[in-house]
Amino acid sequence: MRALLQRVSSAAVTVEGAETGRIGQGILVLLGVEAADEEADIEWLCRKISQLRIFNDQQGVMNRSVLDIEGEVLAVSQFTLHASMKKGNRPSYSRAAAPDISRPLFDRFVARMAETLNRAVPTGIFGADMAVALVNDGPVTLWLDSKNPE
Repeated sequence: MRALLQRVSSAAVTVEGAETGRIGQGILVLLGVEAADEEADIEWLCRKISQLRIFNDQQGVMNRSVLDIEGEVLAVSQFTLHASMKKGNRPSYSRAAAPDISRPLFDRFVARMAETLNRAVPTGIFGADMAVALVNDGPVTLWLDSKNPE
């Protein structure tokens, strides 16, 4: 699984003009699933995301997690995170899992993140054309790959 994280002061996702999810201070997670992903990838990402110290403490140092600040997480599925651009100018998405694999894994990620945070995790609509609006705080943008944990 690949996740692009953005520390936000607010974020929202809409589908066909209707808002499907909104958060205040927290993390926007754009999540890509590949066929080889499994429960261990979900567990690793949820633990890492919830414990990342990317929010400022009283001294202005990034020393607090989304759990520490009682922040929120908005999750949006994004198969394009598995794009390969080795050849030509059109990205290949062959590494991204098919919807019958990725949707259940995305749903389990959302459920596990909600358990970890002890609060609901709003989302977009899987497979829909979504509009994501955010106020990137910092900006702080981080990349996580469960197959290449750094």
